[in-house]
Amino acid sequence: MSTSQSKLDARGAPPSRAIELYSPKYFAACTLGGIIACGPTHTAVTPLDLVKCRRQVDNKLYRSNAAAWRKIFASEGLRGVFTGWAPTAVGYSFQGAGKYGFYEVFKHAYGDTLFPNANRTLVYLAASASAEFLADLALCPWEAIKVRMQTTIPPYAHTLREGWTRIAQREGIGGGLYKGLYPLWARQIPYTMVKFATFESAVTAIYKSMGDRPKEDYSKLAQTGVSFLGGYIAGIGCAVISHPADVMVSKLNAERKPGEGAGQAVARIYGNIGFKGLWNGLPVRILMIGTLTAFQWLIYDSFKVSIGLPTTGGH
Repeated sequence: MSTSQSKLDARGAPPSRAIELYSPKYFAACTLGGIIACGPTHTAVTPLDLVKCRRQVDNKLYRSNAAAWRKIFASEGLRGVFTGWAPTAVGYSFQGAGKYGFYEVFKHAYGDTLFPNANRTLVYLAASASAEFLADLALCPWEAIKVRMQTTIPPYAHTLREGWTRIAQREGIGGGLYKGLYPLWARQIPYTMVKFATFESAVTAIYKSMGDRPKEDYSKLAQTGVSFLGGYIAGIGCAVISHPADVMVSKLNAERKPGEGAGQAVARIYGNIGFKGLWNGLPVRILMIGTLTAFQWLIYDSFKVSIGLPTTGGH
């Protein structure tokens, strides 16, 4: 019996799934998968993120990443190396829920319901942009706290609660916790568009290079391995394209003056750092984002496989 035949039940029909594709349960499962994929992975790379943000704000602060970690550990201990882990965990769990959950919703709505004959890459780009727009509304307050904690020495706050309270009381919700929303959109929406569209294209290309067989004919281990490789390729691209905006988000959260408009603040900061300054910390961000994105797709698709759903892409 062939592999494809073994996937049929006794009546000759494909076996039913525990979770029907594109049902409310399916989208809820994808949302949960996004939380599991994004929250823990972003939290795990907090030491990299900490040094990246500080070097973006002041590229003369540390000679190297290793020197930075040694200096921080010597003065603040292990807790100092993980400064900002709590808002990172909360914020990127919320963001992962929206990013992956809404992506699946919009991909189905745009590609299968509204525009079934549309170019698939355009569908991926539109779906990911729509998803990230909403996801960043949930991420922004926690990102503001994280960046403020990481880019001030000594830290602006030592706990998530302290950071939230200080910013909200001194600057207000809109003026403090959401003051970086527009730059966050500028960073995250292109990032996510590249992340998802490149991943989908990379996975399709990888399967084509492996032979002219549907992905269901490969083992689950092979399928999740393809997800990991496709994720790393996507991660490199989205790290580069979003890096200037990432630098500006860090600088804005650290240096924007009370009452200063966003455009005015961006112009002032750019005047200080110039075009070259927008690329401070790029190598460490490529390492961080490439690895991060690869593991996120591995975790996300492994979760989907564990509950009987197909992996993303390649179809």
